[in-house]
Amino acid sequence: MSLIDTLNRPLRDLRISVTDRCNFRCVYCMPKEVFGSDYQFLNRGQILTFEEIARLAGIFAAHGVQKIRLTGGEPLVRKGLPNLIKMLAAIPDLDLTLTTNGALLAQQAQALKDAGLNRVTVSLDSLDNEIFKAMNDVDFPVEKVIAGMDAAASVGLTPLKVNMVVKRGLNETSILPMARFFREKGYTLRFIEYMDVGHSNGWRLDDVVSAKEIIQIINREMPLEPLDPNYRGEVAKRWRYQDGGGEIGVIASVTQAFCGACTRVRLSAEGSLYTCLFGVKGHDFRELLRNGATDAEIAERIAQVWNKRADRYSELRSEKTSGLPKVEMSHIGG
Repeated sequence: MSLIDTLNRPLRDLRISVTDRCNFRCVYCMPKEVFGSDYQFLNRGQILTFEEIARLAGIFAAHGVQKIRLTGGEPLVRKGLPNLIKMLAAIPDLDLTLTTNGALLAQQAQALKDAGLNRVTVSLDSLDNEIFKAMNDVDFPVEKVIAGMDAAASVGLTPLKVNMVVKRGLNETSILPMARFFREKGYTLRFIEYMDVGHSNGWRLDDVVSAKEIIQIINREMPLEPLDPNYRGEVAKRWRYQDGGGEIGVIASVTQAFCGACTRVRLSAEGSLYTCLFGVKGHDFRELLRNGATDAEIAERIAQVWNKRADRYSELRSEKTSGLPKVEMSHIGG
């Protein structure tokens, strides 16, 4: 049974954070000054078990969800993740994907594919090791991330996408080198405007390199033309190289809000459901799972949450919203 919210948006996509932990400390997501060695992450008993996640996923699929993306934190640091993927892959007609920083991908790619994962998206913010290490803040080299991408592609986790967050003064000089490199590799590169998710990354509007500016930089060297979206609610605006050399995407969540077509809901590692990336408060589904609720009761709760949904933060973003409490991106994925 498909669900529709107050703005006539269907529920189609579920993003599941399988852990709040990460082996990177990216400055725009989990800066060390906040997520230091003494930071208290969720303990094992607080996070959903694989069985709990799979049960919820099946109920969401019955409500019309067609795509599940596993996120984190960094999902590949969750032990035994292929076991969860195998459970989720048993749900009929489901597109099962994962977003990763790529650090552990080379070692796990075959197991992920064998378990039933369809595709991966890998985050990489520069080809320049000095810049990339300054952004991931754990001295992790670009070459190992690319090795992870290549391993994923070699086992069939395709089409492979690459996400690059662009922050002014930090890595905007990497836009063209990244475009050139991944055009040759044949992986779809997607540029993401630096977003004001949570409160730990010190976000300022001046730090945003707009989608328009990114397209202009690339178009001057490699002419582009716009493409139609692949499906309703696709967050990335698609552009094709005019000479036929592939395509790129730009996620303009700051300068070109796309709330009107948002079909996504997010489940945090401890079982809170958020109806917006910029959510203030989640809805507790762990309590339902662990207190004996039936599938029908959980399904009814999902319907109640989605049918009342009216979120459109990016369309309302202003000085008045800058101080509102928001959950951290590392807690509910991107």
